[in-house]
Amino acid sequence: MNRRVLLIEDEPNILEAIRFLLTREGWQVETHSDGTDAVEVVRQAGPDLVILDMMLPGRSGMDILRDLRGIDALARLPVLMLTARGQSRDRDMAEKAGVSRFMTKPFSNAEVLTAVRDLLAQATRT
Repeated sequence: MNRRVLLIEDEPNILEAIRFLLTREGWQVETHSDGTDAVEVVRQAGPDLVILDMMLPGRSGMDILRDLRGIDALARLPVLMLTARGQSRDRDMAEKAGVSRFMTKPFSNAEVLTAVRDLLAQATRT
């Protein structure tokens, strides 16, 4: 089964690196770079997993996450949040908002692959 990942990231280098990495591993990767309409893009794409940047143009990843958790059909969707701000306060806010996993930039390819594999495996079991 081809797993679908929606990557919402506005930094072109990070977007391309993650897309390349996951595509090479067999995932179908769709990308989006703007927070303004990200919730609607998630609804339309129907991904198995969302990788969400915390700081996006138009709307923060935190606001997007809160909206996703408030929509019944998306409330359990695995969300991996990426951020350049690794303060514990940011991590705590993300966890309270319902993030599945939180990862600070910079990160290694292995970290991203492990997180994506773990989140998709957990989603399959539930």
